[in-house]
Amino acid sequence: MSTGVRRRMGVEERRQQLIGVALELFSRRSPDEVSIDEIASAAGISRPLVYHYFPGKLSLYEAALRRASDELAARFVEPHEGPLGARLLRVMRRYFDFVEDHGPGFSALMRGGPAVGSSTTNALIDSVRQAAYVQILSHLNVEDPPARLELVVRTWISLAESTALIWLDGRRIPRAELEAQLVHDFAALAAVSAAYDEEMAALLRRMLKEEPTEGPFSDLVTRLIALAS
Repeated sequence: MSTGVRRRMGVEERRQQLIGVALELFSRRSPDEVSIDEIASAAGISRPLVYHYFPGKLSLYEAALRRASDELAARFVEPHEGPLGARLLRVMRRYFDFVEDHGPGFSALMRGGPAVGSSTTNALIDSVRQAAYVQILSHLNVEDPPARLELVVRTWISLAESTALIWLDGRRIPRAELEAQLVHDFAALAAVSAAYDEEMAALLRRMLKEEPTEGPFSDLVTRLIALAS
């Protein structure tokens, strides 16, 4: 009978393994309840070896959140091709791909743990939100957004976060419906703001003018007309 030989990992490879293990464990239970011994056991190494790569659980937790935040921020990067509604729908599909494939990491990032309130954790969460904000403004071709537009975009980003977290808790609504609904939510928020501000009204008219009849924004208009009638 042959015996398998365990391959020795390099320093960076081991660090990445520990980050992945920690992110999974921290997400399934309160990080305060997860011990370094448990992390070491899940990674197949000794407790002292964990401390060789990370000085403590908090630094490992923050490294795990950093990985999740980098991956999530990348989901908002979208080529400036086609109408806005279709672009936002592609972004939401990639966003929910991340949420579905890395639910524990998403929850750990957005709900936090032992580092909640720390400058590092807050900065990581804010970096994701800011990356999304910058990307959405670029798709709107706006460099210096008025106050109402900033409110619309940042509110929508927060709505996407909370929707995804609620969806993870039971997944009671089909994912594709939520993706489309969030795109509709963006248009609805813009429309409400446009009712109070001419600059937003001009932006909304430009958004709708460029939308094809089969696009997400046009679909929302059709649904609202049907509801009103």
